Amino acid sequence: MRVLLFTGKGGVGKSTMAAGTAALAARGGRRTLVLSTDAAHSLGDAYGVEVGTSPREVAPGLFVQQVDAQQRFQESWGELQRYLLTLLDAVGVDPVAAEELTVLPGAEEVLALLELRRQARSGGWDLIVVDCAPTAETLRLLALPEALGWYMRRVLPVERRVVKSLRPVLSRAAGVPMPQDSVFDALERLHSELDEVRALLSGPGASVRLVLTPERVVLAEARRSWTTLSLYGYTVDGVVANRVFPSDGSDPWRSGWVQAQEAVLAEVSESFSGLPLWRSVYRTEEPIGVEALAALAAQVYAGSDPLALPARQPFTVTESGRGRVLSLLLPLTTRAEVELVRHDDDLVVTVGSYRRVITLPAALARLRVAGARVENEQLQVRFVEEAS
Repeated sequence: MRVLLFTGKGGVGKSTMAAGTAALAARGGRRTLVLSTDAAHSLGDAYGVEVGTSPREVAPGLFVQQVDAQQRFQESWGELQRYLLTLLDAVGVDPVAAEELTVLPGAEEVLALLELRRQARSGGWDLIVVDCAPTAETLRLLALPEALGWYMRRVLPVERRVVKSLRPVLSRAAGVPMPQDSVFDALERLHSELDEVRALLSGPGASVRLVLTPERVVLAEARRSWTTLSLYGYTVDGVVANRVFPSDGSDPWRSGWVQAQEAVLAEVSESFSGLPLWRSVYRTEEPIGVEALAALAAQVYAGSDPLALPARQPFTVTESGRGRVLSLLLPLTTRAEVELVRHDDDLVVTVGSYRRVITLPAALARLRVAGARVENEQLQVRFVEEAS
């Protein structure tokens, strides 16, 4: 099964490209589902149909679904929310305010990922296309499974043992109820589900496609997104430049726009060297409906395979004559921009405001870090045996 995520700065047309790519794939015989993690839920508008909480077939082999956030919230967060409501009630928080405070930030996007997991496990699809939220939200969302995993491995086991041993004493001393085993079980279940999502999205059959418009501000965000997605182990398989002015028959006003866009597109080509770059021309009317969207995608991809598996994987470990080398794809990054720290079995990599904690495999955990460099768009960390 193939999983393809579309993301980009808000307003660049990622929903249109996601919908068009899915329509083209379904036309080619793939049983395709389109999901949205964007709270705007604009896929229904793109196809010109009402979209429900169950997959709806809008064309032969093409299904669209809007996630039922409330139902998924109760399934995955309900036990935790009930405990938090009890806790807030004990300290005198107004019930209405407590209800608001216990809603998980970004819940709709997280629950859409859990729905993606459920649909992937069903085995009913050849392709799942995900229309993601705008870039910043997507990056925070895709970092969540690994961040929660670190907490689950390092903190939760100790916290659970302490609370279980001292629950009666802590409850009397603090004057508030301590969490029961069912609360910890619910948190572990949520982590397990998100861990499956991460494994799915960082696996060889999944990739992210960036959508941008030929503007320098948009390009700058897309460049940062490629670096950050690679940092977290997600593969970017290509870039779609949307709303490109056609150069033929230009009047003076449009000629100025064409020249400005061509300058930015040259930077796009240079920035994303090695990745496919597709162009979508500015149209006089918005493509609405399955046929119009499939025609748009066919023109954009121009005979290339939009579902080809990406060639590069962001994370590898190789042998060298001087030890073992962990290589992490970090495009558009210099060594000066990377901060690297070793904490026991964890390697903490920071680029800008984004941080990834990589739990080292056993083969590397027993070795010491001997050096690091950024070369050929890869962070290469060399591990060697401890000196005797």
